[in-house]
Amino acid sequence: MKHVSEIAMIAAVSFAGELLNYLLPLPVPGSIYGLVLMLVLLMTGIFKVENVKTVGDWLITFMPIMFVGPVVGLMNSYESYKDILIPIFVISTLTTIITMAATGRAAQGIMRLQNRKEGKNHAE
Repeated sequence: MKHVSEIAMIAAVSFAGELLNYLLPLPVPGSIYGLVLMLVLLMTGIFKVENVKTVGDWLITFMPIMFVGPVVGLMNSYESYKDILIPIFVISTLTTIITMAATGRAAQGIMRLQNRKEGKNHAE
């Protein structure tokens, strides 16, 4: 029964994201609205991580399968983009490195803030 309620919670947030995509005149995909909504619900404590963790972890295990279709599509249309393959490779490599660096810096900043906060709590 726990899994059903977790699936229902995730599905409800996904549906709300799609509804926001339909209602708001912004060029933002419904899945992004759903992710932001889930983040807000988790950060405010309306949803607890424990209430969606099992099914969330299960869904993440299947995520690589979702890339099979697009990769096959790219392989089938190789002729249409073979002339720009090197720029695509360079751009992909550079943006991956930049993303990794930015994510690492952000994680370090968050860890520093948490350490400062914990230090203040222990001092009191």
